[in-house]
Amino acid sequence: MFDFFSPVMDWVQTTLGMPLWVAAIGLVIVLTLIIDLVSWVVFWRLGPLLEKTNNRWDDILIQALRRPLRIWIWVMGVLFCLIVIRYHWEIDWVGGHLSQAQAIISLLLLAWAGLRAVKLLEKRLVFPPGGHRSKPMDADTASAVAKILGAVVVVVVGLLVLSSLGVSPSGVAAFGGAGGLMIGFAARDMLANFFGGLVIHLDKPFRVGDWIKSPDRDIEGVVEDIGWRLTRIRTFASRPIYIPNSAFSSLVLENPSRMWNRRLFETIRLRYTDIERVSDIVKATRAMLDAHDDVDTNEQTLVYFQSYGEHALEMIVYAFAKTTDWAEFQSMKQDILLRVYDIVREHDARLALPASELHIAGPVEITGETSGDNAQGDADNDENADDDQSDTHSRAASDREAPYTSSRQRSRNAGRGEVNDASQDHDQESDA
Repeated sequence: MFDFFSPVMDWVQTTLGMPLWVAAIGLVIVLTLIIDLVSWVVFWRLGPLLEKTNNRWDDILIQALRRPLRIWIWVMGVLFCLIVIRYHWEIDWVGGHLSQAQAIISLLLLAWAGLRAVKLLEKRLVFPPGGHRSKPMDADTASAVAKILGAVVVVVVGLLVLSSLGVSPSGVAAFGGAGGLMIGFAARDMLANFFGGLVIHLDKPFRVGDWIKSPDRDIEGVVEDIGWRLTRIRTFASRPIYIPNSAFSSLVLENPSRMWNRRLFETIRLRYTDIERVSDIVKATRAMLDAHDDVDTNEQTLVYFQSYGEHALEMIVYAFAKTTDWAEFQSMKQDILLRVYDIVREHDARLALPASELHIAGPVEITGETSGDNAQGDADNDENADDDQSDTHSRAASDREAPYTSSRQRSRNAGRGEVNDASQDHDQESDA
């Protein structure tokens, strides 16, 4: 195998005193290093030159192959060193595995280079090189193309790896035909999500960055990513929502990001006492909207006295803004509502508030007797309050004098008891 390099290896062996197999390993490492340096110089010089050409794909191939090729060179060098060791030590069973490893590693590095090329292709489709006549592609279409090409690369390399491992392609096809039905039943949700993502990329009901919401579901936010299985939506509360792509086939969606205008629809309520001024207020409000800089006059503008409300006269203001930005629309809405208020005040009218009127069947009279009785009652209450206060003071004084009057109180109680007993005896005699 190394007959071509035998003079060099003989010279190394006689000069340095190395065994032949060690010299062969050293020669392989030196050759690997030289090839790696040459490839690095070539790619480093060739990349900028290809970027200046009219073809916008050749530099992508160079960039995609740069790192995988250098890794492949060193991996092949290591495998050649293992082959040298195998021949020297006569390890026969390693030969078949080394050749198989070479094929598998080469295919995997080729797949890596293909995926890198697909990623660079996606960027180039969205951002074509300066001065090139090609038109940029939208990000969603470029992402769909890149994902399809990436899936093709993975499938093709996977089949080649299976073939290198000894698996027959016909067996894989047979498994795909016989076992595909079982896999389809087991992975029907995954397949439904895959085709749902494909339909989203083809129909484009929304794109990354669109604000979408569902009237029949509690879903509203900005689309961040459209994958093959899930679509990620960021709500206005900065919370992500992950929705399977199959759900969009039965989901009603609204895409406010694609609207042309924002609508202003307000109801202005006036008092019933200002009904004679309503016609003038309506005309002035319509003239104000027609002259407003932020109102789109190409769209329909309506200002009408609409109905007799429960508490007020209701006037509608209906117009469309030129902008679709939410903050700018709020500023325009604020300005219009304040101008409507000024118009109402200029016509000596007022905005209405919910109010009620109370009707009493008969007159309410307040007589003098009632007022006198109330005054007498107030006087009685004042006297009772004074009596309560005096009783409180007397009880406090009696409590303080209690130690000095206890004997006197006992004598009085005894006298009262005698009088009570005498009265009771007199009553008994009279009854007899």
